[in-house]
Amino acid sequence: MTSRTGFFALAAALLLVSLLCIGEGVQLIATGKPLGIGIGLCAFVIPPIGVWFLRQTVRFGRASEQLARELEAEGGLPVDELKRTSGGRIDRASADAVFARRQVEAEAAPGDWRVWFRLAVAYADAGDVPHARKTMQHAIKLHAAPAPAGAASLAG
Repeated sequence: MTSRTGFFALAAALLLVSLLCIGEGVQLIATGKPLGIGIGLCAFVIPPIGVWFLRQTVRFGRASEQLARELEAEGGLPVDELKRTSGGRIDRASADAVFARRQVEAEAAPGDWRVWFRLAVAYADAGDVPHARKTMQHAIKLHAAPAPAGAASLAG
């Protein structure tokens, strides 16, 4: 199953659970008992949290795809230079070596979203998904930030 298919399956499940929560919340409130009303009101809180989470995930996915397309157009996407085991898994030592290079690049150019994008990919290849996501979010913020005043005059 691709990540996109998995996402849509989870989104559909979230919407179904949201509808069930709202239905159960209405029934609990209708009991007229204080405890039922309290739990019913709490059931109304779950769907907005789920929708917020879904929205954040969609925004993150779209923004990271936009960065990947832009980097691909520039010819700057990271090349897959990782060694793999006979089973097709990424060799840990190879991933660590690429990660170390990407980290040095990010430290050398802390304001360049491109190096942070490549570092996020290296984190993911090394199996550190939480840091990969956090680093990709940093790359997205850098990309969205306006260019420094001196950068426009240097580019022209």
